[in-house]
This record gives sequence, structure tokens and C-alpha cells, in this order.
Amino acid sequence: MRLVIDTNAYAALLAGDHRMNDELTRSDAVLLSPVVVGELLDGFGAGNRARENREILTRFRNKQRTVTIPITDETAEWFAEIKKQLRANGTPIPINDVWIAAGCLEHGAAILTYDDHFSKIDGLLKRPLPG
Repeated sequence: MRLVIDTNAYAALLAGDHRMNDELTRSDAVLLSPVVVGELLDGFGAGNRARENREILTRFRNKQRTVTIPITDETAEWFAEIKKQLRANGTPIPINDVWIAAGCLEHGAAILTYDDHFSKIDGLLKRPLPG
């Protein structure tokens, strides 16, 4: 299984969450959305360890199984479909998470996250599963 790592999953991994590490170890590939990278960089800028956190992120991105996925026209199509579904169901989620989910669906990957609202998106696989 290929996994897209969400911002909170990355933070949990760095905090020593063994569950996240186990999920990543079992995955075939770790995909990183530019949206997540942006959220991380924004968070780093708000802290007092920005340089160190950027270096850690660079090492993570340079791992052999880690790939940054692009945002393409196909991603935009998935984004529009997800927004349409969420509107129809009356279940909005944060806009950045719609983009992250669009990348997951485009690349046939599950989302590695602790955010339950990803479960509102039809067809999106979520790891870790609740429970």
C-alpha cells in the first residue's frame, strides 16, 4: 500500500508515535503532498527550531521510498469531485485536506492521518483505522 502522510501524522512520527512508524514501514511508498509540505513549513516558521525542522524534513524527503507528488490538472479534477460530494452530503472539511485527499485518490494511496474528517470522502482509504 502507498501512503500519503498528513501533517499531523508527520508531527506524530517525529514525536515518536510508533503506530505511525509501523504504518510507514509496512507501506510500499510514502507520498508527500506539496500541501503538507506547505503546512509543515508554515508551522516551522512559527516555532523556534525552523532550521532544525527543515533539515529533518529534508532528510525525510530524501529517503528512497519517499516521493513528493505534484499537483496536476488531474488533481484538480479529483479536488472538484471531492468538493461536489462533500457539498452534496453537507460535510465540509478544511480546504487543504481536500487537496491532500485529491492527491491520494489520484495516486491510489491511503491517507495516513489522525483526522477523522477524511472518512467523509467516499473511496478514500484512511490509515490508521479507528480503534
